Amino acid sequence: MTTTSAPDERPSVAMKDEAYGALRASHALWAGTSVLITNRRGQVLLQRVTYRPTWLLPGGALDKGESPAQGAARELEEELGVTATLTRGLAVDWVSPTGRATPPAMNFPGELLHVFDGGVWDDDQIAAIRPCPGEIDGIEFVEPADLPALMAPDDARRALSALRARINGAGPVFLEDGLPLAPTVLDRVGVLYTARARHHLSFHPMPVPADLPVRQSWVWAFAPDGRVLVLLEPDTGAAVLPGGTPEPEDGGDPVATAVREAREEAAAELAGARYFGYLSDPDGPCARVRYAAILMSLDAAQVDPATSRTYVRILATPEQALEFFDWGPSAAEQQLTAAHQARVLLGIPKATHQPVTELTDPISW
Repeated sequence: MTTTSAPDERPSVAMKDEAYGALRASHALWAGTSVLITNRRGQVLLQRVTYRPTWLLPGGALDKGESPAQGAARELEEELGVTATLTRGLAVDWVSPTGRATPPAMNFPGELLHVFDGGVWDDDQIAAIRPCPGEIDGIEFVEPADLPALMAPDDARRALSALRARINGAGPVFLEDGLPLAPTVLDRVGVLYTARARHHLSFHPMPVPADLPVRQSWVWAFAPDGRVLVLLEPDTGAAVLPGGTPEPEDGGDPVATAVREAREEAAAELAGARYFGYLSDPDGPCARVRYAAILMSLDAAQVDPATSRTYVRILATPEQALEFFDWGPSAAEQQLTAAHQARVLLGIPKATHQPVTELTDPISW
């Protein structure tokens, strides 16, 4: 074999196979695999293990000659008693020798760790989990924002990056110590790093009762390609739909509230608003109404007078948008169905699956 053994050697220097193998072995890394699984609320499955103080995604080290996908499936069966075929990768992370806290005696050389998509599990799949006695003390589905408090720093970064990659849908991402080499807007603003808005309220696809005051008016603003406008807080990554609290200048008209708030928060102009239901708040009691509308244009981003923030504006499919909120499975799915029905009435097509798009410049459709 002709190769080089050091950077300053000429490429023509011949190296015997034995020496070449020894050279490559001296640069060997560990290889590992893990699986990202969520429930219908978008919470992430973590394991409490007996051999570490922090929680982990299902997974572990690869056996000799084992592929990452085979190893991920084996670990699911050994740790959770679940049989699965894993075909979709979310991330490949290069964990540097200093990127993980390990005892010096371990001589950690670094690791290549693959993260696979285990999918969204329903109640029956979750009920079928049988944690391995003596290794897995328990499992729990936790909010994405709680991962940094429960996991080692590098594990939490990797899990959040993989989860954002799954939501974004642009394919597997390459990470270094848990951070993407090419951050998306979701990574840049830290989506899911802070707690999602939690509104576990009942959804009603009907008019608001006359005796129930309207305290909030939100809108699913559909662009011509079927995606919706989502606003991200630049300092926390928290997501909101355009809308807000009625003001006296709205004259008691929830549509006027939604249009005004979209203009103030996102410099967005809306048209053709269609009501499709409300959320009831038993603590109020009050109604939080929902509309669908056509997103006509966006001007240059501006400071929202109510929050003093300049929101980051993205277009996402309605299904992607749901991942940024915690409305509870029932209400979220009901809202999604109602929003799609309103979209059809507006003459907007269903969005194809695609990565989110950040909107930085003025645009008209």
